[in-house]
Amino acid sequence: MELVKKNIHMDFTKAKAVTQLVLEEDMNLSDVKPDIECICLEKGNVIIDEVKTYGDGITVRGRLLFHVLYHTDEEEHDLATVEGKIPFEEKIHMSGLNGADTVKAEGSVEDLSISIINSRKLSIQSVVNLTACAEDLYDEEVPIGLHGEEKVEYRRSPMEIAQIAICKNDVYRLKEEINLSSNYPNIYQILWSNLTMDDVEFRPMDGKLSIQGDLKAQIIYESDEKDIRSYETNLPFSGNIECHGCKEGMIPAISFCIGQQELIIRPDNDGEERVIALEALLELKLKIYEEAKVELITDVYGVKNDVNVVEKEVTMRRLLAKTTGKQKITEHVRIANTNSSILQLLHSEGSVLLDKVQVGPNGVTMMGSIPIQVLYISGDDRKPYDALRTQIPYKYEMEINGIHTEDVLDVQAALEQMQVTILDGEELDVKAVPSFTVTVFQQDKKKLVSDVVTAPLDTKKLSNLPGMAIYTVKPGDSLWSIGKKYYISVDRLRKMNELNADDLQVGQKLLIIKEGI
Repeated sequence: MELVKKNIHMDFTKAKAVTQLVLEEDMNLSDVKPDIECICLEKGNVIIDEVKTYGDGITVRGRLLFHVLYHTDEEEHDLATVEGKIPFEEKIHMSGLNGADTVKAEGSVEDLSISIINSRKLSIQSVVNLTACAEDLYDEEVPIGLHGEEKVEYRRSPMEIAQIAICKNDVYRLKEEINLSSNYPNIYQILWSNLTMDDVEFRPMDGKLSIQGDLKAQIIYESDEKDIRSYETNLPFSGNIECHGCKEGMIPAISFCIGQQELIIRPDNDGEERVIALEALLELKLKIYEEAKVELITDVYGVKNDVNVVEKEVTMRRLLAKTTGKQKITEHVRIANTNSSILQLLHSEGSVLLDKVQVGPNGVTMMGSIPIQVLYISGDDRKPYDALRTQIPYKYEMEINGIHTEDVLDVQAALEQMQVTILDGEELDVKAVPSFTVTVFQQDKKKLVSDVVTAPLDTKKLSNLPGMAIYTVKPGDSLWSIGKKYYISVDRLRKMNELNADDLQVGQKLLIIKEGI
């Protein structure tokens, strides 16, 4: 008697660690940069350069890249930019890790504070989050059939599973051209850019992964007329990524971020500097699952022989839900500089920070904040450009029936819309719409047969069983358990008692006649 087995491709998180580090550094401006009057906008990005594994820990090497837009005291150029980097090296303990494991690390900026020490020197302070994860891929052997001449009964249990089909990192290269509208002046230099993704959708297809969405580009530039302009545009994009093993109907669980980016000013057909060539890398962390329904053997018993069953407990993953929700947030924000007033808005940008994901009895609660930066023209002649920076907290509850705390969640958060308008000279109205995509995989534990050993039937045991009997159904009984007890096939029991269904009632009488009588 031999079990027929099938390999189910599974993935699990072997080790995970999250840590924070504080980075501090002072930076002197180069001689070519004008003096700093005040800081307008700032942003930071974490680049991971290397992850080395040692014993039960890792060493992560990387850089914090920061960019600053500031107001100068020069009449010719009101705004200028400066950028720099702070390298770091951090050791992280990861319980359960060994030296052969591959660990992937990601970094994000929790907080960034850049202040002026003097007109030629900046102080940079940042809190950086590092998340390290070691994931293991393996094949789980599960029984789906039996081969052999012995007459046995085996019970199948249907199970929906989501097996991992593709797990890798990839990139998608975006190349777009931005042509300024006719009512905007020519570009002298780009001072600031902010690229965000909206409505990104991944669709598995045969041998490839389809991707489409909107790239929102926000640009602050100095014109050839020496004034400051802000330009925004949406660039729809679509394309395919070669993906061996990908099939239509698979389930994507994909996270992404915009990595390296470059904006180059180019002349249009008339030779005027009105075109921006944009290149950006979309860094993808691909996890694509394939759904299947299999019938697994959970028990075996013999009719003409004894069967010894070896069991093992396996954990299978199945898709419970994949859903998207959004929240509308409205907030009134006042500027801190009471000596100034808001005359005109130039630029606003925001993002979604996801601080906590909490699983409850009826769904998932996501909590975090939306950091916002606004650049505006001020009524203060001494500081014609000023900025407002704030964070708006949010709490969003998504209903998902049947969810449990041990389920595996993939949560993606994005800022779908943001609109900032002036209420009066000192107050702004901020409307934001964060969106959340949650994929939930349930962990189903089941005892399965891992081996079957047959032996001749114990004649003494068989002789002790009645040749014919009337059996009264007890609580918890089934045709399977009764047949197993009396060495009778389920089909024979069903026919013997003229049953059209397998459901039994407590107290029901069943006729039992030993095989061969």
